[in-house]
This record gives sequence, C-alpha cells and structure tokens, in this order.
Amino acid sequence: MEQRTLGTQGLEVSAIGLGCMGMSDFYGTAEERDQNEAIATIDRAAELGVTMLDTADMYGPFTNEELIGKALTGRRDQYIVATKFGFERQSDGSQTVNGRPEHVRRACDASLQRLDIDVIDLYYQHRLDRRVPIEETVGAMAELVQAGKVRYLGLSEAGPATIRRAHAVHPISAVQSEYSLFSRDVEESVLPAMRELGIGFVAYSPLGRGILTGAIGSDTLASSDTRRSRFPRFAEGNLDANVAVASRIGDIAAERGVTAAQLALAWLLQRGPDIVPIPGTKRRDRLEENAGAVDIALDAGDLSRLEDVTSPENVRGDRHWDVGAIDR
Repeated sequence: MEQRTLGTQGLEVSAIGLGCMGMSDFYGTAEERDQNEAIATIDRAAELGVTMLDTADMYGPFTNEELIGKALTGRRDQYIVATKFGFERQSDGSQTVNGRPEHVRRACDASLQRLDIDVIDLYYQHRLDRRVPIEETVGAMAELVQAGKVRYLGLSEAGPATIRRAHAVHPISAVQSEYSLFSRDVEESVLPAMRELGIGFVAYSPLGRGILTGAIGSDTLASSDTRRSRFPRFAEGNLDANVAVASRIGDIAAERGVTAAQLALAWLLQRGPDIVPIPGTKRRDRLEENAGAVDIALDAGDLSRLEDVTSPENVRGDRHWDVGAIDR
C-alpha cells in the first residue's frame, strides 16, 4: 500500500484509510451490524496495508471507539488511530458542539480509555464551536501533545480563516472534510490554504455516502435509512437524479475494467499526494475493493469525462443537511 504524509510534522499514513463510523452508527440498523465482521474488517485492513482508522467519540455514541479498542488488542502498532471530539449528543437526539478547553481534556481522556491505548495518533476537533475562540481549543489540544496523549492535531470541516488561526497556535497536520466527485467545494479555498500551510487533507464520504458505488438506488435504499432524511442528495426528487449520474460513472468504470467505487477513489487519489480518502465500510470484501483503487492510473481523458459527468449542474441537492453551519 502506498504511504502518504499528512502535514509537515511527518505523520505517515496509508494512501487509503478506513472510515469506521458505519460499523456502529448512522447507516443501517443495529441488526445489520455484525461486530465480528467489523473486527475482521479492521484485521484485514492491516493485512492490506490500510493502516489509518477513523472514528469519533460521537459515533454510537462511544461504541465505535470501544469496538476499535477491541480490534486493536495485541496489534496497536499496526494502525494509525484518528478520532475526534466536539459533538455532544443529547438525550433528545440533538447535537451540540463543545470546544471548551476543559471539554477537550475530558474528551481525550475518555477516548483513550475506550480505545484502550496510550496515545491518539491524530486528534481532530469535529466541528468548530463558534462560542469558543479556536485559539483556546487548539491551545488545549496542544497541551495534550505536550502531555504525550496525542501525537498530531487535526480539524474537521474548517474554513481557511479558522485553519490559519489554528495553525498559528500549533501545527495542524490534517483537515478532514467531505470530498468526492459529488462534493468539490473544498477546492475553492480550503485546499489552497492547506497547501500553502503544508497541511494534509483527509477526504470523508469519498463515495458520496454510497451513491457513487452504483449500489444505491431508490429501490434498494430502505425507507428507514437515515440518509433519506438527513442528506438532501438522498431526498425524493434528488436521489434518482444522482443515481443516474452514478450510473454514467459506472459505465466509464466498466470500460476501464474496474468498479465505480475504485474509479471514484482513483480520481481522488490523483487530486494530489497530500489527499487521503477514508471510505467507510463494515465488510472485508468492500475494503478489499476500495484498497484496489491505489493501483489505478487515470489519464487526462478519464479525468475530463468524470468531471464532465459530475459537473455541479448534474448533482442534485446540498451535500449536508446543515451546510450553513459548516465553517467556510
């Protein structure tokens, strides 16, 4: 597996990571989540050289970190563990954001305990808390580095101004945001700012929350699936249009003799050596498929066709249900 470096501090990770959220939360039902298969998938990741595991304390909440902690037993040195703090899920299902220094410290200690590890490799602020100056939050995160509890720092869904202010307090190694053939807004100002500062980029939902795989359609996505209610691209009237776009990507993939998911990931990998996609899966076969994308080279014609098919006028709906709250 190709290795890539995130940031100027030397964090080396696999070119493709593994998003673990769906193993415990959000997508599908509890009955559909096979914890033995999830742990086997994490085990298989190490065998394939997919070393970067992405989680967060709010996934579950808490149960995803506990799951990863079980999978890490006896093989901690084979993985780069990235987790996040900031979201607090309330009893009524709502979410609040907490970036206060005292919460940063508490959240880190709790994550270390659930993960059953001594140090977190990459620690992200999940979302910006607009009530707390970013300097205060990152200052507390920097204290965790000094204490040996965290190795590298990151931000999730941060805009250029926030990134610059945070980086002035302590080097930021990675910024995580949604990025795919369907979601390219980070190219406008976030990626240029990061590259100016020497910060790596971690792309979550690189397969458009499943649409780009070609496996999701209005007839295959359960009416109870939370994606229908949470994400505008899955709403009635939008999903069918987006599935049609994905079908055209599938046609291009078939011509190349690869899967649609592999083609979409290969496109992302070629956006720059500082980009690491973290497709989520809870199954070994999908993990193996995704890992194969590192061996696919796209030429200028391939890139042009893909970008024409997924031009903004062809993709229906905002990428996030609360896009206005994301720091840009």
